[in-house]
This record gives sequence, C-alpha cells and structure tokens, in this order.
Amino acid sequence: EGIVAVIFKYCDDHKLPLLDLKDFKKVLQYATGEGKKEFEESYGRIATSSTGAILRKVIELEQQGADLFFGEKSFDVNDLTRIDEEGRGMISIIRLTDIQDRPKLFSTFMLSLLAEVYATFPEQGDSDRPELILFIDEAHLIFKEASKALLDQIESIVKLIRSKGIGLYFVTQNPTDVPDAVLAQLGLKVQHALRAFTAKDRKAIKLTAENYPISEYYDTKEVLTSLGIGEALISALDEKGRPTPLAATLLRAPMSRMDVLTAKELEEVIDNSKLIQKYNETIDRESAYEILNEKIEKAEAKARKDEEEEKATTRTTSSRSRRSSSRQNPVVKVLTSATFIRGVLGILRKAMK
Repeated sequence: EGIVAVIFKYCDDHKLPLLDLKDFKKVLQYATGEGKKEFEESYGRIATSSTGAILRKVIELEQQGADLFFGEKSFDVNDLTRIDEEGRGMISIIRLTDIQDRPKLFSTFMLSLLAEVYATFPEQGDSDRPELILFIDEAHLIFKEASKALLDQIESIVKLIRSKGIGLYFVTQNPTDVPDAVLAQLGLKVQHALRAFTAKDRKAIKLTAENYPISEYYDTKEVLTSLGIGEALISALDEKGRPTPLAATLLRAPMSRMDVLTAKELEEVIDNSKLIQKYNETIDRESAYEILNEKIEKAEAKARKDEEEEKATTRTTSSRSRRSSSRQNPVVKVLTSATFIRGVLGILRKAMK
C-alpha cells in the first residue's frame, strides 16, 4: 500500500497520467529499473521484491481481463442517475455475466464502482429520497476470495456511503455469504425460504435466524424453512431508525416478463442505447506508459552516444600513445645510441688487445 502511494505521488509530481494497468505496471518497473536512482533520491528506496509482489497481483487481474476492463473510457457513475424526457429516473443494468466466474476481477470492479460513487456524489445527510439505489446481485461474488484489505475497504464504504444519499442492496441466497461487518450495516432485510438438507445447512439457518430481531410471534428458524414461493420474512427500520418487528409476508409478483433476454432482444437494447457510442470505443491516449518509454529511449540514446564518445576518446588516446612510443624522445635516443656505441667500442677494444 505504501509503495502504491509512492507510485501515485511520483506520477502526480511528474504529471504522468495513470489511465490503465499498463501505465501502472510501467511506473512500477521504472521505479526499480531505469528510474531507481531518481526514486531513491526523492521518495526513498523501493525493494524489488515488493514491486514484484504487486506486479504479480496486477498480472493476475490482467489474466482475468482487467487490462481491457479498466482501460479507457472509464465508467461514469453519473450515467446511473440519468432521467428520461418526463423527469423520471431510469433503471440501469450493468451486465457482468462474462466476469462472474472471475471473482477477483468482479470484487475489484465492485469496489472501484462503490469508491467512485462515494468520491463523486456530494454529502446529502438525511434526504427525503435517495439519489441512487444500487442492487448488487450475486453479492457473494464480491466477497469470495477477496483479500482482507479489499474487505476492509468495502466495509468502510458501506458504512460511509449512506451520507451521500446512496442505498445499497446486497442480493444473495444466504446471508452468511455477506461478512458480519457489512451485514450489520443493512437496515432492510428480506429473507426468502432456506432449505436444510445437511447439518451445515441447519447451522446456516440458525445463524440467519439470529440476524433478525427476536420475535414473540414466530419461531424464526422454523418459518425460514417453511416459506413458499412469493413469501418472505421482512424486517425494516422505522422512522426513528429502530428495527421493526419481524413479519412473514406475501410478495406481489412483478407485472412484467420474468425471463432472460434472447440474443436478438439484447442486441436491440444495446443498439438503441444512448450510451453505446460513449463506451463502445477503445482509447489509448498518451499516458505514463508512453511518456516513460520515451524518457527511457532518450536516456538509452544518450548513454549510447556517451559510450561511443568515450570509445572514440580511448581510441584517440591509444593511437597517440602508440605514435609517441614509436618516435623516441631525442634525449633518450642519444643516450641509447651512446650506450650502444660505448658497448661496441668496448668489445672492439677488448678484441684489439
């Protein structure tokens, strides 16, 4: 977390846009590679082992499709609060069926969505009506295989997001799929039938029953297993924020078609969407990846030039040294010749004797 904070600080200080995962990876590699000295001078030493661990996590997300999913264009949460020509709110469906079998990517997306909503919407306090309601289906996928850090972040956002006028509904088959810290923040609880086929199921039903207010009228564990289609146990909050007594209710079936859209119907919906042109486009602007690559290329070119100049200087020095050694110093030459002559004369003198 500390290293990631340093990476963001470096990019802010040097005006390097972080727009997608490849930008983040590039800065991470630069911090312990070509830019190691630069980082150490301003931000302290960054261990290669730490950046390696972060990089492996990023690659794991990339393998699940996050490189495209978190690229541009970024999802605009204000599109969730659109209204039609008559001033009525619109229901937006974010269809994530292609990533539901990728739990890390799914939970990371949901955290980023909630964080973006929290950062974008202003404080409202106790407003008359919510600004936005989010229903998160298959909610267990958010928490499945999520790290403790991720769970802590989700818990914090769930606690704070209500002040923004945002309502959250986690839809899942069993309340035990949701962590206790998150479950404790949910005021409205609607529980359909649970079936006990195993000892583990009976334990889950007991835990579920304990999540509801104690009732003098129902044996909660028994009612949960006897509910039929269109029946549910409900507990909400009253005007003063107190849990209402538990009530077994009948639900009115929705007056609409309850079915999966065919491929043709889905295509028609997408083609008629006003948002299709906004999001159905891949953009790869100049960002940290391109800027750092250019910086590295310039540094490498300069290094090659310096190396060539150094080699040229070395060759010149070596050439001069060879030339000077082949041309003897006149004084040395005279002394050498005199020594030779003296030696020859000495031999001749001995021979003449």
